[in-house]
Amino acid sequence: MRRIRLIALSAACATIAIAMSISAHIVRGQREESAAGSATAYNPYPPGILPTDLSSEITRVQREVDLVEGRALARWKGLSHPVLTGQPPVLQNIGTEVIETLGELMLYDRTISPPKNQACASCHMPYAGFSGPIPSVNLTMVAFPGTVHFRAGKRTPQRHPYAPFFPVLQYNQTQGLFFGGNFWDSRATGYKLRIPDAEQAQGPPVDTQEMGFPDTACIAFRLSQAVYRPLFEEVWGEGSFDIKFPLETERICATPGGAAVFGGNTTPVPLSAGDRTRANIVYDRWAQSIDSFEQSVQVSPFSSKFDAFLAGKYTLTPDELAGFKLFNGKGNCNSCHLDGRGTNLKSDQADTSAVAMVNPLFTCFGSANEGVPLNPGDAFYYQTKPDSYGFIANPYGFGYRDLGLGSFLRSAFGSGPNPNLNWKQYAPTVDGQMQVSSVRDVASTPPQCPTTEAPGPYFQKAFFHNGYFKSLKQVVHFYNTRDKYAYPVTSGHCPKGTTEKVDCWPMPEVRNNIDMTSGNLGLTDEEEKQIVAFLQTLSDGFTRPYLNSDTYTGACMKGGSAATQGNEHLVETPPLPPCASAICSVAPVPSPSIP
Repeated sequence: MRRIRLIALSAACATIAIAMSISAHIVRGQREESAAGSATAYNPYPPGILPTDLSSEITRVQREVDLVEGRALARWKGLSHPVLTGQPPVLQNIGTEVIETLGELMLYDRTISPPKNQACASCHMPYAGFSGPIPSVNLTMVAFPGTVHFRAGKRTPQRHPYAPFFPVLQYNQTQGLFFGGNFWDSRATGYKLRIPDAEQAQGPPVDTQEMGFPDTACIAFRLSQAVYRPLFEEVWGEGSFDIKFPLETERICATPGGAAVFGGNTTPVPLSAGDRTRANIVYDRWAQSIDSFEQSVQVSPFSSKFDAFLAGKYTLTPDELAGFKLFNGKGNCNSCHLDGRGTNLKSDQADTSAVAMVNPLFTCFGSANEGVPLNPGDAFYYQTKPDSYGFIANPYGFGYRDLGLGSFLRSAFGSGPNPNLNWKQYAPTVDGQMQVSSVRDVASTPPQCPTTEAPGPYFQKAFFHNGYFKSLKQVVHFYNTRDKYAYPVTSGHCPKGTTEKVDCWPMPEVRNNIDMTSGNLGLTDEEEKQIVAFLQTLSDGFTRPYLNSDTYTGACMKGGSAATQGNEHLVETPPLPPCASAICSVAPVPSPSIP
């Protein structure tokens, strides 16, 4: 017992020391970040990685986020107070609306970051289908800058719509496949809350590359100060914030996660065991509230042309209908992006299957490695030097390989802890696999920029986990010709006489477990365009306005061709070192080995 008390006392002293060190550190050299980031921005990047308009575009998005937050606050003020009644108790009549409104207020709240400059929505705006809202970032650095400018993540922001419908991650022993989870690598498994989308919402606030709090308790602390705290307490109960936060909490929570001053401590806010439990409950409520909003008809409304077509209220154009047939047939898209109908791979087959699902999600909930090339434009590769807080995001540089689901199962660098040891043995069978996202809203854009495709006017998006593709035409062309135009080169080094993304595809980043059901489909150029036309029918907002899709105040892009869209920003891949041992030497090791 004496030893336990000494250990507890030692831990408490360490926490107090951290708090005192943070206080001194802030007084000496730091101040609250402005909208443009810290006084000395972190910039380890060579020319061409950070877009020249980055600071002004971040400021634009902040204004748009604040606009939506203001609308949500006004809507909340217009709600009547819910009545808790029944057994078990239910918030009668408007319970659904109040929890969804709470989730929306949280999603657009910029105070949920150390310098109060970053909301969840900063990387997920509705006019982009709740994906990346800055065209120049999508075109260049791919991963969006976080609360510390300019740290950046490693992957493109996934779309929020329909993510709440993904099930808890499970290994199907009969098929030998994983299904479910959220995030590209499925690391938001749902193991605890049983809602992967809710657990996904718990990631960014404490991700060093995103909103960047050093402690999950900081979310409870900031929510206790939020103007919408009364709504939280109406939904989740009075006394939710009966937590004794020490005086140094403000200073701790104003310091970004990963700062050297924390010494690797992920719970630097010194709370009692009881208060830590209460703060954890608040964080779970945060997650559930955001999931409620993302599952609502405001985010996942099934309001596209295709939904109207299924209801007999819209007639597909000839190109859209041809694309739909190709999607289910020659293009083989429906094998993974399920639409509730059969798949017809042979030219003489006719679709006689009945509609099995009237609100198809266009995903199988699984994962796949499509053989996407390494994208040297991804900002993550260059974050090899410490920032002003002493944090290094990627000590391995181009020795980093994104093994996706495989890295997660190993709890390896670049992912998160795997809560199920039994899954680890399957890591070599899924190396390189990324989540099969729903293709709903893949083509969503602001009204004034009606397409993702050049010559436009278009809204520049980034596709797949590493943003290598800059148009849907390129995506479809890759599925169609990946193996036909395969070259043993890295991006930026296609042979003379070829054009990258047209008749030259660089080698895959991860060559293991590649999906061979695509790669040489024999589609014509016209057929590729028809599949793109069908994908555009999956954008919400046709049968009813899509909430807050009118908030884009940036510019559209014009000119060029969808086939070579973004090629002017191609970066030459440097000579690649071997895959870092922290990734590729973690047991069970990849088989075959990854260079």
